[in-house]
Amino acid sequence: MSNLNESTSKLSQRLMEQFAPVRTFLIVTPCVLFLYVNGVMIFTLRKKTVFQQTSRYILFGQMLWVDTLNLFMSVVMYVCAASGILIMKNVCLLILISATYLYQVSTLNLALMSLERYVAICFPLRHAEITSFERTRMAMGVVCILGMIQPLSETIIFYCIDTTNIAMNLFCSRTTLFRLQIYNKLDIAFTCILFVLVSVVIIFTYASIAAVAKTAACDKLSAKKANKTVLLHLIQLGLGAISILFGVVQEVIYVNADFVTAMNVMYVGFIVFLIFPKCLSPLIYGMRDQTFSCLFVYYFTFGKGGTVKPAITEQHA
Repeated sequence: MSNLNESTSKLSQRLMEQFAPVRTFLIVTPCVLFLYVNGVMIFTLRKKTVFQQTSRYILFGQMLWVDTLNLFMSVVMYVCAASGILIMKNVCLLILISATYLYQVSTLNLALMSLERYVAICFPLRHAEITSFERTRMAMGVVCILGMIQPLSETIIFYCIDTTNIAMNLFCSRTTLFRLQIYNKLDIAFTCILFVLVSVVIIFTYASIAAVAKTAACDKLSAKKANKTVLLHLIQLGLGAISILFGVVQEVIYVNADFVTAMNVMYVGFIVFLIFPKCLSPLIYGMRDQTFSCLFVYYFTFGKGGTVKPAITEQHA
C-alpha cells in the first residue's frame, strides 16, 4: 500500500512538473497585461501638469509605482519558485528586503491618501495650503523613511548576527533565509504597528468625513465620493493583511507538505492574494476619477477611445 501511495505521489509530481510551464504562462500573461495597464496609467499621470502638481494624483502615482514594482518582483519570485531556481543568499536578501520595503510604503501610502481626502472634505478652504506640492513631497519622504526601518533592521541582523553561509544558494523565501527567531519577532512587531497605525488613520478619516457629510455646509456629493475612496483604502488594507496571513500559511505548507500540495497552494494564493489586489485596486481607483479615466482610456486605446477633453479639472472621487 505504501509503495502504491509513493508511486502515485511521484506520478502526481511528474504531472505537476510537466504542467508547470502552462501554469507559469497562465500567471505571467495576466501579470504582463496588468503591468501594461499600470504603465499606461503612469504615462497618463505624466502627460498633464495638474496630475504632477496636485497632491491627490501625486499620491496616486506613488501607489502605482510601488504596486507595479511589487507586482514585477512577485512575478520574478514566482517564476523562480515554480522553476526550482536556487538563488544566492545575498541576492535573495536584496529581493526580500526590497519586497518588504515596497509593501510597507504601499500600506503607509494608503494612510496618506486617506488623510488627503480628509483635508479636502473637512478643511476645503485650507486644502491647497495643507496639501501643497512641497508638503506632499515631504510626507512621501517621511513614508519612504519609515518604510526603510524594518528592511534595514533585517539587513543589519543578517550581516552582524546571522552566522549562516552567505555564499550558499537556496530557494528564496523568508522561511529559508531568515531562520533565526529574532526575524519572526521583528516581522510581527513591525506588521502589527504598521496595520494598527494605518487602520486608525483610515477609520478616523472615514468617520470624520461621514460626520462632516451630515452638515449643511458640506458638498454632499464630494463627501460621499471621498468616503467611498477611504472605504476602498480600508479594503486594500484588509487584502494586504490577508495576503500576509496567507503568505505565512503558504511558507508552512511549502516546508511541511508534499510537492503537489505546495504548488497548488502557491498557484492559488499568488493569483487571489497577490495579482488581483495589486492590479485591480489602482485600476478601480483610477477609473473612478473622471478626469484621469478620460485620458487613460485615450492613451490605453492609442487614441481610438474617444477625444480627450481639453479642460482638466480635479474630480473628487
